[in-house]
Amino acid sequence: MAEKGENVSAKRALTAAEKQVLRRRQELGNWKTNASRLRSRNLLTGLAIGAFVVGVFSYTIMSVKQEKIIEELDGEAKIHIFRGPRTGANS
Repeated sequence: MAEKGENVSAKRALTAAEKQVLRRRQELGNWKTNASRLRSRNLLTGLAIGAFVVGVFSYTIMSVKQEKIIEELDGEAKIHIFRGPRTGANS
């Protein structure tokens, strides 16, 4: 009869608090096993976002520089148009 009492106490239902503790231990174990994979994904995502930002920034700077160059060329072209053609006779 003593054996039946031991089996009943071993198979008794878990309380809500015990279930919660067991669930939290399982979640902690999952976080520990998946942490390195999650870290690498976060690193990859961060690098991708950083590369995108650097690309947009460099494209913007490049296009602004081209606009300045085009404006300078337009200015030089206007000067040459006003001066007229340069030939041996009027230089």
